[in-house]
Amino acid sequence: MKILFVILLIFIKCNSVIANDFEKLNSIENTVYHELHSKVLNKTYHIHVKAPKPLKEKTKYITVYLLDGDITFPLLASYSKYLNLAEDIPDIILVGISYGTDDFKKGNSRGHDFTAPANGRAHYGGAEKFQSMLNQELFPMIEKNYPSDKQKRILFGQSLGGQFALFNTMYHPKNFWGVIASNPAIHRNLEFFKGTPFDNKKPGLLYVSRAKNDEARYIQPLNEWLSYWNEKTHPWSMKVAWLEDHNHFSAAPDAFRNGMRWIMKQ
Repeated sequence: MKILFVILLIFIKCNSVIANDFEKLNSIENTVYHELHSKVLNKTYHIHVKAPKPLKEKTKYITVYLLDGDITFPLLASYSKYLNLAEDIPDIILVGISYGTDDFKKGNSRGHDFTAPANGRAHYGGAEKFQSMLNQELFPMIEKNYPSDKQKRILFGQSLGGQFALFNTMYHPKNFWGVIASNPAIHRNLEFFKGTPFDNKKPGLLYVSRAKNDEARYIQPLNEWLSYWNEKTHPWSMKVAWLEDHNHFSAAPDAFRNGMRWIMKQ
């Protein structure tokens, strides 16, 4: 019985290794992992990169940076292959910025990294430093190791990631050619995003999507922000879209596809 038990354990172990072999999943088989120890933020980020294979000689590629990469990278890396086959999007480099956990106690600091300051939320307000990490550490790492076009960076953010997308459009438009904000959650710090100064030397492209079945606590502040800026002059080019039959979380793939297609046409 002991021998059978040992054989069973070996069998399970061997099969589990095979089941986790990403080379057998051709939609994400070219994924490369980088561990980024940020000196700017004194924390570790898990960076997953998927580049076209084979790379075309003397070609620089549009590079899409995915916030909440723990979820969005495996979701959109696979989906983008279909979009590429359908010629909805060109060959791109995908970069997933991940924490390795969804638990803030274990290091998921999206509630700090993606947000502007907010009353009653002491942990909010890390967006500026997170942007510094991108500029000083992540962009140089990607552009050193991959044929990434620094003039054609795109940012994708969902929910609080969408808040960071708006923050970039208003404060750091030079960093990204295009920005996709999926259901941006600005319900706790709406006033920060109204009337704030921004750099208008290089207008950005901003695609904002709203899920029709999203919660009112997210929709109402976003609508107020959109109305506020519709009545004022702003330097960014913006497309706003409602996504039918979607809720706060289900909308991300459609936001990615529609946002990418709109940016490609500009």
